[in-house]
Amino acid sequence: MTMLKLFGIIFFCGLLSPSQEVLSGLSCAVSPGAMQNVLSDAILQNGLLQQHLQGLVLPNIMGEGGLLNSPTSITGLHLVKVQLPRLSVVLLPGIGVQLTIAAKLELSGNCLVGLLSELIDISVDVNITANIKCTNFESGTVQVVIEDCLCVLGAIKIKLLSGLLSLSVNEIVLKQLTATLPGLLCPVVDIVVNLVNIQLLGTLNVGAAGTIHYQLASLPFTSGLFLGLDLDGAVKQVGGSIIPHDSSPSALPPLLDKLLVLGLRQSFLNAVLSLLIQIPPQTFTCTPEVFSGASRLQEAITTLVPAGVS
Repeated sequence: MTMLKLFGIIFFCGLLSPSQEVLSGLSCAVSPGAMQNVLSDAILQNGLLQQHLQGLVLPNIMGEGGLLNSPTSITGLHLVKVQLPRLSVVLLPGIGVQLTIAAKLELSGNCLVGLLSELIDISVDVNITANIKCTNFESGTVQVVIEDCLCVLGAIKIKLLSGLLSLSVNEIVLKQLTATLPGLLCPVVDIVVNLVNIQLLGTLNVGAAGTIHYQLASLPFTSGLFLGLDLDGAVKQVGGSIIPHDSSPSALPPLLDKLLVLGLRQSFLNAVLSLLIQIPPQTFTCTPEVFSGASRLQEAITTLVPAGVS
């Protein structure tokens, strides 16, 4: 269970060699649903996204749009809260993983319409989509990069305490947010994704008998159905000697409706079991009394053997 958990929580980096279904050594197929659960926990449930969006400040908004087209300026506009964030994952065969984060941003600032100054609250729906892939594989680690980050704004609601809001102010706000929010949000997503990037490299203790060392053997790859990982595993006894096992290619069973399929070759399991099940050396007392019955058994068997047979 420990091994499955360790493998299961880090299947995120996704991504880039042509699709294939045969892996060497330890192998694993991860469903989009499993990746979505892991990423949602890491980015949203643990507050990582909210933490890095905290303190986000937007540029001032200037224009003509108040009552009687009087000058309008919105200053000190900042993020107050991120509401109802949702995350989804789509696998892109041969490309990587498409990550989409949808959320409602609550902004607050000061609005000056003509000579009237008051607080302004803005609620805007955003949909951030980014293609993620892994490059620069080396020693069990990969570098996560984001490509083609796209931020699309949805419904915008503006509230002034006085209620004196014209349609042109809505247009000014929408235009400015459309121009500025993508440049502010995409870098935050880039930072968050890189923080989630965990090295697929580690060591598991097998009691006091030895260890299992595992690391990523090559770049992860995607098909339309799963993210595939090829792992190298070394089973070591106490003292450092490695128990050999066959690491030739092995086919994975279909993923079907499962979140995760992990393939372990029989020789690898044998190597692990040899650590877990160790029979200590046995000492037998060899005295004539212990084996006194052996000679009589030999004589009894000899009498049953046909003549001429040796």
